[in-house]
Amino acid sequence: MNAVPVVAVLRWIKASILGLFPDLRWVSELTPTTLRADAMAALTGATIVLPQGVAFAAIAGLPPEYGFYTAMITPVIAAIFGSSWHLVSGPTTAISALVFGALAGSFDPGSGAFIQAAITLTLLVGIFQLILALARFGALVDFVSHSVMVGFTAGAAILIALSQVKHALGIELPRPEHFFEFAQGLWTNALLANWRSIAIAFVALGVGVLVKRFWPKLPNYLIALFAASLLSIVLDAQVNGVNVVGVIPSIAPSFGVPSLSLDVLRDLAPSALAIALVGLLEAVSIARAIAVKSNQELDANREFAGQGLSNIVGSFFKCYAGSGSFTRSGVNYESGARTPMAAVFAAVFLFIILLFVAPLFAFVPIPAMAGVIMLVAWKLIDFKEIRHIIATSRSETAIASATFGATLFVDLEFAIYVGVLLSFLLFLNRTARPFIGIGAPDPSSPARVFRHAGLHGLQECPQMVMSRLDGPLYFGSVEHVRRQFRTIERERSSQKHMLFIVKGVGEIDLPGAELMIEEARRRKRRGGSFHVQTKTPGTIQKLNRFHVANALSAQHIHQSKSEAIAEIVPSLDQDICATCLVRIFKECPKVLADDTDAAGQATKSSPT
Repeated sequence: MNAVPVVAVLRWIKASILGLFPDLRWVSELTPTTLRADAMAALTGATIVLPQGVAFAAIAGLPPEYGFYTAMITPVIAAIFGSSWHLVSGPTTAISALVFGALAGSFDPGSGAFIQAAITLTLLVGIFQLILALARFGALVDFVSHSVMVGFTAGAAILIALSQVKHALGIELPRPEHFFEFAQGLWTNALLANWRSIAIAFVALGVGVLVKRFWPKLPNYLIALFAASLLSIVLDAQVNGVNVVGVIPSIAPSFGVPSLSLDVLRDLAPSALAIALVGLLEAVSIARAIAVKSNQELDANREFAGQGLSNIVGSFFKCYAGSGSFTRSGVNYESGARTPMAAVFAAVFLFIILLFVAPLFAFVPIPAMAGVIMLVAWKLIDFKEIRHIIATSRSETAIASATFGATLFVDLEFAIYVGVLLSFLLFLNRTARPFIGIGAPDPSSPARVFRHAGLHGLQECPQMVMSRLDGPLYFGSVEHVRRQFRTIERERSSQKHMLFIVKGVGEIDLPGAELMIEEARRRKRRGGSFHVQTKTPGTIQKLNRFHVANALSAQHIHQSKSEAIAEIVPSLDQDICATCLVRIFKECPKVLADDTDAAGQATKSSPT
């Protein structure tokens, strides 16, 4: 008897382990043509990630080189072990903000301890993601509302923009997470702002917007940094108190083992789990959005494994946590990438480009970086999607609003938990309150189509009620369905017989089966009967396994409404049928010759 569970567990373990191995079917697609297309797309991607690596590392509180390490190592591992052929991983804005939020309270941003903690955090993030992949929780993403990411991203974008205000003004300010202290500091120190810093930040922001508006194919971030750096030189800004990025020590990631202090691991674990969830949501959502265009089939569990392995391996090469990038992935696809080799090529090209341009970043002013980061933050807010959510769904609006509020005023990691928990609660609430409709045949339809009686003003049988359940019948919805049964019993006391149509049921468990048996017994005591109709073989098997068929008898389980009605009508009170003027079923007894004219008119109007 124990063999079946053991075999199932072994199969599950085998499938989980196999999911870690790369799916190399794309290798057969490699030709000179596809490699050329991948290389051209990679060149574009490398150009885009160049300024992003610096900007996102700054958001995370790390020196620029760590953004480059993450942009070179993470996408290669994710591309090889992941499922999507077009997803490009690496540093992202949301993950960078989470990394900063997780560490800034305990470590000084940019310090050696901060950097070590960020690398250890990356290892933990990858381990959590790999565990979820091994547990085959890829479908978990389906149950987390998209509104969570919309609300979180909007809140994180505002915090990111506010965090750059001090760099744009050249003054010291509290962290924007402490909103009231931040506002007070800004009010107090605004007059101390360095006008050169303001001018440089404004030029970087303005040039970035204009280039994107009029020359969208050009690397607007890179051009913005270049223009702002030229202005800094003209204004002699560095001599006048404007800080610059400084020399990048090394552009080549080197191998090193992350710090494995138990105290640090314990302290970072909650934040690592939140970052792991956000990273997976980002990566899978982006991969699916691109797969809609490319018609590629995705494996969410494999994508989980790819993201987890990319962060685990990356942590040994001084990378901080990464995920899928919407911008770079979209550009990768639109630029004609054909296989994951595009991500590999992009990492190689980035390294080659850095050999020539990395020294120039030493002269980039910090206010210029602030302007570019503000532009990045602005683009993160999806105003169109926010308007759509507000206009179409109160529950999704509540999820997005709660996540947004928690992001701004509570904590970045906690905001994710708030959004995910609220998504699950609303999902469970919807499944726990399935719709139960009362149906009747439509006389105007020759095919005798059954419709909602109340909505279409249809007459019902005086002795039988036909109810249909749209949704799962499981332990969470049993009480709601029981209350609906009691309401039907009170409001339709003369309709002692019930045909329960479970066409819309997605799941039936033991409590749901016991509810049907309970209802059958109640109606039998009242002189009626309870019948179940379903066309789904799986549902019929469950009814047999949970002994519903035995309790109701096989004659009360039906595969069609016509079969059920033919079985029920002869068991109705024939005296009531003889005087009934409704006669909505073709199975109803014929009207006697001495029936009233009204009865005859009712018969003529009934379906044949």
